[in-house]
Amino acid sequence: MFGSESNIITNFGKKITIKLFNLKTMNYSTLKKTVALTFTSLLAVGMVYGQADSTKKAAAPMATSDSVTTAKVFGGRGQYSTWSVGLNVGATSQAMATGGSADFSDKKIALGYGLSVRNQLAHNFGLQLDVRGGKVEGSDASVNSPASYSTSFFQGTISGVVNVATIDYIRRKNVVNFFITAGAGLAWYNPTGVDKTGAPFDFKNATGRDVREYVIPIGAGVKFRLTDALALNLGYTENFIDGDNFDGIKNNSIHKDKYSYGYAGLEYTFGTKSKPALEWVNPVAMMYDELYDAALRQEVEALKGRVGNVENAINDLKKDSDGDGVADQFDKCPNTPAGTVVDGSGCPINFPKIDTSLFVKKSDLNPSESTKAYSNIQFEFDSSVLRTSSYPALDNTSADLRANASKKIELDGFASSEGTAAHNMRLSRDRANSVKTYLVNSGVDAKRLKVKAFGETHPIADNSTEQGRILNRRVEFKQK
Repeated sequence: MFGSESNIITNFGKKITIKLFNLKTMNYSTLKKTVALTFTSLLAVGMVYGQADSTKKAAAPMATSDSVTTAKVFGGRGQYSTWSVGLNVGATSQAMATGGSADFSDKKIALGYGLSVRNQLAHNFGLQLDVRGGKVEGSDASVNSPASYSTSFFQGTISGVVNVATIDYIRRKNVVNFFITAGAGLAWYNPTGVDKTGAPFDFKNATGRDVREYVIPIGAGVKFRLTDALALNLGYTENFIDGDNFDGIKNNSIHKDKYSYGYAGLEYTFGTKSKPALEWVNPVAMMYDELYDAALRQEVEALKGRVGNVENAINDLKKDSDGDGVADQFDKCPNTPAGTVVDGSGCPINFPKIDTSLFVKKSDLNPSESTKAYSNIQFEFDSSVLRTSSYPALDNTSADLRANASKKIELDGFASSEGTAAHNMRLSRDRANSVKTYLVNSGVDAKRLKVKAFGETHPIADNSTEQGRILNRRVEFKQK
């Protein structure tokens, strides 16, 4: 319907060239209409062609939506084409879209042209070298002071180009980019014309060289992707000259001159089909493709397998079939009976058997200690503290003494043969006093109780054996 890409570009290029080179034969009103019509036509063609290209690409499968590449979102600039060169042609004017005064009241449109070289540093930013030339013209048709000027110029500038719409959520690859530019550079120009007094002027003839001044270009535009490598640019730039002689007249009320440049052009990005142009890449679509990349999915599946193996290994480490608290992988004695005490390797612990015949029986330790009144009271080794097992016998003794007020008792303390005789004498007396204190506290008159110490004398068992020494640690009751 629209023809091939080369036919579209060729036909519109011819129309633009014919109209721009016929500018000098048109009046101002006709020129405005021509420029507006040309820009509108280019905009419409770019949008229609971009939409047709998008539709064509959308009909293809996801894996082949544009050119097949291996570019990644985080793969670096080396995987993209970043250098481009452009040619543009357009119209210059002393009138500015942002307004402002000028030395000449009548607006004229003249021819401008340019060459650009750009390095795209990121999806949304690039550095661009612009070399432009052409003429800027103006006049003052006042009857009293007719004047006009025509300034031929060349300028070279470095600008930053910011794409303000770098992600397209409708198409997989961007089709339209809006951009703004700002930079600085140097302009060479030669103003010629007739001033308001009717005197002609030509700066280069007068000085022998062109005027050189700094220039600051600020602009905006829209770019249409025609193919992966070719784009159509429509832009507008306001150029601010650091001088007041661009139009040949110095005005005390206007300190800086300026001019505007509206243009259309083509831009070609160098590179191979395997490397997409960085400017047109849609990071969101690329990230989506990466998530569905076959190699990535294989890596994820392999990772799942490795994680599964680790989980199985952990479960094997936890497995304890016989429930003895030792994992099967470390259990050297599997299938031990439930309740078996095992060591760290899972094997039963064989505790040594103890010969209980060597133990001292309770009946042997306390043969005379019973609950009867006046039974012998036994003590631990080197101790005068009453044992709780002696309390029943002492309570019964206290009850009998309190019931028979005429009874008087002698408390005889004894010790075994360990230690010195003097120590054992003191120990036997302390034991007798412990019994006396208990009886007095239970209500027996202290005057009815007499304490007597015998030390290690008068043993009732053999002090050469432990059983005998246990029996000798005692207090005996004697009625007086």
